Amino acid sequence: MSARFDLPDIEWRRVSPKQVGVELVGSAIWVLLCVAGAIVALVFEIWPVAAVVGAVAVISAISAALIPRRVRSYGYAMRDDDLLFRRGLLFQRFVAVPYGRMQLVDINRGPIARMLGLADLKLVTAAATTGVAIPGLTEADAGELRDRLVELAETRRVGL
Repeated sequence: MSARFDLPDIEWRRVSPKQVGVELVGSAIWVLLCVAGAIVALVFEIWPVAAVVGAVAVISAISAALIPRRVRSYGYAMRDDDLLFRRGLLFQRFVAVPYGRMQLVDINRGPIARMLGLADLKLVTAAATTGVAIPGLTEADAGELRDRLVELAETRRVGL
């Protein structure tokens, strides 16, 4: 068995490598805000606040270094009865969303993702814990996947 939990005979589709840029920009903004907060705390000589905010900035910068690996861990696969989604390095998450349980398939695009031609596809079911968001899809792939999932969901409604 490999170090990574992979299901046999599953062809995982990966998200766009441009997603690294989207997440790096978001992380850089957060680090800059933390650094600015630490500087303000130092100016006003609030040492405990400066130390905590500075530590958060350092931890966020270290986390940003892991973004390329984290983005490579994202994957999805369409099976006969459900959509599989995986993510995570240290804490891996695998979610199977049955097509018949999907209630909403939504496409979201933030300003940076929109500039790079990317979108996030969000799947909503009645169970709050199975909500899945697939980040970093190209706009064309997100639209095609949304249409295909809606079509499959309509043909496989369960419990209605």
